[in-house]
Amino acid sequence: MVFKVSRVETKPIDGQKPGTSGLRKKVKVFIQPHYLHNFVQSTFNALTPEKVRGATLVVSGDGRYYSKDAIQIITKMSAANGVRRVWVGQNGLLSTPAVSAVIRERVGVDGSRASGAFILTASHNPGGPNEVGLIAHILNILVYG
Repeated sequence: MVFKVSRVETKPIDGQKPGTSGLRKKVKVFIQPHYLHNFVQSTFNALTPEKVRGATLVVSGDGRYYSKDAIQIITKMSAANGVRRVWVGQNGLLSTPAVSAVIRERVGVDGSRASGAFILTASHNPGGPNEVGLIAHILNILVYG
C-alpha cells in the first residue's frame, strides 16, 4: 500500500507528556485535530532514525472508543516515518499481555520481529467519548532496545 506523505507544522502541546504507563487522556483530548499525530511523531522523533527505518511495530488495543481511528493514524504515521511493517491484531484487538507476547515470540515470514508497539487501552478505566478511554503506549523495547 502506498501513502502520500504530507507534512504539517506542529508545536509542543501542553500536557502531552507521557508517564510510565503511556499518555493518559480523555478521548475528547485525543480526537482534537493533530493531537494523536503529534504524540506519535514526537515518539518517532525521540528515536534514532536507524531504530525506526525498516522496523516492525505492533499497533493494537482493547477495542475501546476511537481505537480503530487511532490505529489508522498510527499506522499511517509509522509508514511516513519509514517503519516497514505494522502488525495489527484481528479487528485491531490485542490485549497488553498479547502484544508483549507478540513482540517476544512472533517471527514474521521473512524472519522479522517486532521491535515495539503502540498499545491503545484504557486499562481498568471505563471507555467512551467522555471518559479516560485511551492510553497510548510505546513499549520500552523500541526506545531502549
